[in-house]
Amino acid sequence: MNGIHSKMDKPLREGGWGDPRKRERHLTFLPFFIIVATLTPTAAFSEVCDKVRPDWVSGTQTTAWQEAIHLFSTLPSLFLIIASMIVVLKRSQRGGLAVVLLWSIFVSVITFLGDPQMDNFAIAQGCMGSPTLFIGAVTAICVAIILYTLPRETRL
Repeated sequence: MNGIHSKMDKPLREGGWGDPRKRERHLTFLPFFIIVATLTPTAAFSEVCDKVRPDWVSGTQTTAWQEAIHLFSTLPSLFLIIASMIVVLKRSQRGGLAVVLLWSIFVSVITFLGDPQMDNFAIAQGCMGSPTLFIGAVTAICVAIILYTLPRETRL
C-alpha cells in the first residue's frame, strides 16, 4: 500500500481513556475527590462569622451601609468625629492636619492590618460588608476639613 495505511491496518491503542479497564480506575478517584473537596475547610465550615461578628444573625446579608454604620460607631471613629467637629468650629489648620492624619491612620489600620482571607470569607458569608462606603465618607470628611481650614486668602 506504499506507506498509506487504513484505520483497519493500525493496531488498537492500549491504555488511556479508550481502554475500559483504565476507565474504571479513573472513575474510582471521582468519589475520593468529592469527599476531599467537601471535607476541606471552607467559608461555611470555618465559622469566620463567629470570630469576626459574634452578634450577627445567620442568614442575613450585611450591606455597605450597615458596615459603614458599624465602623462609624466604633470608639476611635466617634472620637475622630468629635475631633473633626471641634477642628471645624475652631478653624484650626494644625488641628485639621492632626485629625486628617488620625483619620488616615485609622482607615489604614482597618484596611491593612486585618486578615484579608478572613475578611473575604466574612464578606462571602454575609456577616461583614465592604468598607468602601466608610472609606469614601472618611475621605470626604478629610477633604472638607482641609478645604474649610484653609487660610481666608486661599479659601475657595
